[in-house]
Amino acid sequence: MKKLLYLFTAATVGLLVTGCDPVEDINEELEANEAGVVDVFNYTLTEDDYLDVLELSFPNFNSVDDAKTLIPQVLDENFPVLGANSLATVTFDIYNRKSTEDSLVVYSVKDAEYAEYNPGRTNFDKLDQIQSFLNDKYPNATNRLLVSLTYKFYSGKVNEVNNGFLYVNNNWEFIQGLSDDDYYDAGQNFNNFDSETQALEKLPYILKEKYKYGVTEENTVLQVMYKLYTADVSDLDGDGNKGEKLTYSYVVNYIYQNSQWIPYTNTIPQTLQFGNDGSTWIPDNTIAYSFTSADVTLIVNALGSKYPGPTSNVGQYGSFDRRSGSSNYWDDDMMIEAVGVVLNNLDPNAEEGQKYAVTAVIYNGSTTNELFLVIKKDGNWVAQ
Repeated sequence: MKKLLYLFTAATVGLLVTGCDPVEDINEELEANEAGVVDVFNYTLTEDDYLDVLELSFPNFNSVDDAKTLIPQVLDENFPVLGANSLATVTFDIYNRKSTEDSLVVYSVKDAEYAEYNPGRTNFDKLDQIQSFLNDKYPNATNRLLVSLTYKFYSGKVNEVNNGFLYVNNNWEFIQGLSDDDYYDAGQNFNNFDSETQALEKLPYILKEKYKYGVTEENTVLQVMYKLYTADVSDLDGDGNKGEKLTYSYVVNYIYQNSQWIPYTNTIPQTLQFGNDGSTWIPDNTIAYSFTSADVTLIVNALGSKYPGPTSNVGQYGSFDRRSGSSNYWDDDMMIEAVGVVLNNLDPNAEEGQKYAVTAVIYNGSTTNELFLVIKKDGNWVAQ
């Protein structure tokens, strides 16, 4: 069974697209070199691709399945000269809405309330204890009710924390709040912000500091709750006075990209690879890879006794001699054998049907690159 590989970081071999217009760059390269073939390249969908080529209403897809279906149209439109065995690693946006919320329920758990959920303690130490508490406290919660909850939690030591809990489809979803230290370290005199503008300016820096020791994956979306001292327009305390100021809680969304937390705009970039089978582009599991100097050394050691002349030559010059009249000639079968040596070391547990597009430095009168396409069949790497 083939696995579809979603590559969030893809190696680019063959033509490296660096210009302002990748479509124009690739097509100009082909026009300038009739023998050239762009086999492996990266492409990011543009707004024109979504709105003009695909005639969508918004510059994103609703799902990965939609992307699989529609992206081939973009590749056909933009790269009509490309044919069989071409590979395109395509980056696109998926619509993934995260709502902003404001809290009309603010509550601090009392010491006597912990015992029912964590007997003998005056704190919580598990998330399900908090969720059980909220179910009992708010049995008629409406969908998307946000509770700004202050409570004591044990994790190595007991801390008083303030986090959000959003009621969605009969479940309480945890939303990360800010600690008192987070506010004070950001220059606030109290554990809240004075305005929305101030909050949105400081939150990216607070989040960067808060998660600096953790490993945050690219494109991670974080819902964060902050407190704002503002007019009590909803009469939060129920005293009938809307002219006073109280502390409200709000939820905003950020996404982690390029080592920064930036406002989330409801789309997540994803990457999917497509291969051209000679007539159309289809989602493809081919992994692009280029030989390294360590790979060449591995090949020399593995095949040295079998091909002493060719391996000695490639070990000396770093390129595979592809001149058929040479005594150091690497024919097609030998090259596939060499590729197999490297891939068995690189990806020993590759599944049946996994494909690789491997680029090697060769010499055919001049030093250049050559692409070798292989697939794993019956446990062996064979040419496609």
